[in-house]
Amino acid sequence: MADAEENQASLSTTNATDKDAAKICVLLNATGNVPIIKKRTWTVDPNKTVSWIQKFIHKYLKLDATEQIFLYVNQTFAPAPDQIIKNLYDCHGTNGKLVLYYCKNQAWG
Repeated sequence: MADAEENQASLSTTNATDKDAAKICVLLNATGNVPIIKKRTWTVDPNKTVSWIQKFIHKYLKLDATEQIFLYVNQTFAPAPDQIIKNLYDCHGTNGKLVLYYCKNQAWG
């Protein structure tokens, strides 16, 4: 429970404050047979990695330890787990957001 609370504290809503100004807006879209996260837009520390977001989604959805989460950028490719969010945003961000699709099975790329 403490891990989930810690993850919740690390992410914030899109109602940005001054301290969130350096954070990146990430739009999480479900695809395939994965449960939907009702709150789709999050602000994330730009130095977090793709694997950190995967772990956050896994814990948020309370998935079984054997289930995997796959992330895709703009429905085109799966970024490396060690890729930094800022780098992805700089290259693939649109309209002030980084759009990521998540699913439990490999979909694209």
